Amino acid sequence: MNLLLHMCCGPCSCYPVKKLRADGIEPTGYFFNPNIHPYKEWDMRLKTAKEFAQKVDMRIITDENYMLRDFLKKALAAEETENGRCRMCYTWRLEQTARFAAENGFDAFSSTLFYSIYQQHELMKETARHFSELYGIRFYYEDFRPGWQEGIDISLELGLYRQPYCGCIFSEEERYSKAIRKQRKKAAKERKRMAAISGTSKG
Repeated sequence: MNLLLHMCCGPCSCYPVKKLRADGIEPTGYFFNPNIHPYKEWDMRLKTAKEFAQKVDMRIITDENYMLRDFLKKALAAEETENGRCRMCYTWRLEQTARFAAENGFDAFSSTLFYSIYQQHELMKETARHFSELYGIRFYYEDFRPGWQEGIDISLELGLYRQPYCGCIFSEEERYSKAIRKQRKKAAKERKRMAAISGTSKG
């Protein structure tokens, strides 16, 4: 099978590539990630994806356009809808992968996003299947999450740069902003309080 594998980064590709090869599938890596910011982070992940591909002798295709303005326009417009920002991001990357695979003679496409234990797995699967039908290209689905720790171990053995957040500027803010963490704790505490009140009233 001639498979185009969308790569969200080098480390997240470690286990999926190993598993695909064990199953007799030789993937071609495809780096398309307009969600990653700032520029230095995007550039580091691009270089690490190339480094990984070189170390494991895998062909890689890279889209090296840095699209900060396009991403922000799409992300801010999607903020008000359910799962809006993440849905937009999955849609953009998976549609581009499906389209590229269909236009360039691949038999199927997949993504290392299905390796992450932090992403919205079912939403991504639904999105990928939609574009599989739209572009007439097979979506090769596999849940790579069981290999989470093995992938981490491989990336450490290869000496790959490991990033501390998913990539978008919003997730960076959510990871490092004390104010946002405080707000979330307060909201969680309030939900717990309301649930306790609700339970008491039912009793």
